Amino acid sequence: MLYTKRYASPLGPLLLAERAGALAGLWMEGQKYYLGSLGKEQRQERDTDVLDRTCDWLDRYFKKEAPTPDGLPLAPEGSAFRKEVWAILCKIPYGETTTYGAIAREIAGRFGRERMSAQAVGGAVGHNPISIIIPCHRVVGAGGSLTGYAGGLEKKIFLLTLEGADMGRLSVPSRGTAL
Repeated sequence: MLYTKRYASPLGPLLLAERAGALAGLWMEGQKYYLGSLGKEQRQERDTDVLDRTCDWLDRYFKKEAPTPDGLPLAPEGSAFRKEVWAILCKIPYGETTTYGAIAREIAGRFGRERMSAQAVGGAVGHNPISIIIPCHRVVGAGGSLTGYAGGLEKKIFLLTLEGADMGRLSVPSRGTAL
């Protein structure tokens, strides 16, 4: 059973989902991959301890208190590779960014490989089922390009600005899939 709760955020409505005592999803209304693989699972809207704690976390986040993901039980569903990428995302500090290439190099090291595809990392980042808390918005393209955000480029910019990221070194792509 999947328990869900709605959260009214400055970005618009968010849907939170819990399964077996852990947060399984957090989606922005209308984002790509909404509900992901959980879309067919039976759902019941209900307050739970995990969902209430997630709402508290989001309240603190939107007040710029910089909460960290380690305060919540997270259980995103995905392959071992995706889970490794998501674990790296959780370590990106509030207000900072990293690149797909940097994550690819870190993943390559973890798997004992010489290199890893930044595009494969991008696929894992894009399918992150726990937006904001697993901070996929903190990943940018080479040279600071604000590419690839399932919630939409304007929401990525909002989140990075809220966190006080150095927007002067980031750029909006003139074309591509992120627009």
